[in-house]
Amino acid sequence: MAAVTYEHIKTCKQSGARLGRVHTPHGVIETPTFMPVGTLATVKTMSPEELKQMDAHIILSNTYHLFLRPGHDIVKRAGGLHKFMNWDRPILTDSGGFQVFSLSDIRKITEEGVHFRSHLNGDKLFISPEKAMEIQNALGSDIMMAFDECPPYPADYQYVKDSLERTTRWAERCLASHANPEKQALFGIVQGGMYEDLRIKSAQDLTSMDFPGYAIGGLSVGEPKHMMYEMLECTVPYLPTNKPRYLMGVGSPDALIEGSIRGIDMFDCVLPTRIARNGTVMTSNGRLVIRNAKYAEDFGPLDPECSCYTCTNYSRAYIRHLIKADETFGIRLTTYHNLHFLLQMMREVRQAIAEDRLLDYRDTFFTKYGLYDNDRGF
Repeated sequence: MAAVTYEHIKTCKQSGARLGRVHTPHGVIETPTFMPVGTLATVKTMSPEELKQMDAHIILSNTYHLFLRPGHDIVKRAGGLHKFMNWDRPILTDSGGFQVFSLSDIRKITEEGVHFRSHLNGDKLFISPEKAMEIQNALGSDIMMAFDECPPYPADYQYVKDSLERTTRWAERCLASHANPEKQALFGIVQGGMYEDLRIKSAQDLTSMDFPGYAIGGLSVGEPKHMMYEMLECTVPYLPTNKPRYLMGVGSPDALIEGSIRGIDMFDCVLPTRIARNGTVMTSNGRLVIRNAKYAEDFGPLDPECSCYTCTNYSRAYIRHLIKADETFGIRLTTYHNLHFLLQMMREVRQAIAEDRLLDYRDTFFTKYGLYDNDRGF
């Protein structure tokens, strides 16, 4: 029995988006879904109980950061990541590849793996496909990611071609060294930059290995939104219909909806928590920067249409005061709201798919949010 399986429920007649369930050892994930990011075994400023209050089905943690601290051996001795952080729902761990390439200025890519320096103290470190599997097996996540290289944008054709071919070879090594396939599912990651033929080749190569799920990486790395959507449109048809599809690093409202329309089941991004720490929130009428002076005496909620803990109990004026005063509670309130907003939006997306009206939902949402006036999804 596979550790993770996908159950297809319905395809939206209007948009082609799909409604489904991902079954894991720690529970069922209703899809399409957004996964809050808990990089260091915590979603910044949120408790597991608060994440459950907003009905987060799954969270993501980071292999690279947990490898550096506290160390995967400590997490394993604690009984695995679920026990370590007191979270009994599904967890996905990324491979650490993106962080190795984005956080380390000094690195050397070889066929064996990547030599790099820690962004914390400069220590010389090495991660290979086998090491990435060792770390994730120790963490005990429900879904693991194969070790890959995420090419920058822009990148020339030959560089991306060489990179994805190495990523494919690394994926084979990940499969061979995965020690616990009955309890942890390993997803392959499709790469290929902004080149349609390379995306298709990567998808074909990886699907031939029969992973239990597939991620699409190397998007939302600085390219225009329309280019990301074009890459999804050329890639998704080459992925199996009976397995989960995960678009990595995407979390703006427009991209979540457009990605769902293009057949994506799972998304993650630090966006909602990162902008919350800067005093920016998502509302049904668009982005709101609570630091702005015009909210100093605004005693209404962040979003009158929102029923989250923050909007039910606290005013814009109070939250602005907290943020301006660098009070942690202010960041907790904006973070709670942003995560609740996206999780509620994805519930509405699932309902719209069930009722064959996702394109209508998109048009209504985009109009209110102001997305037909600009290209900023947050």
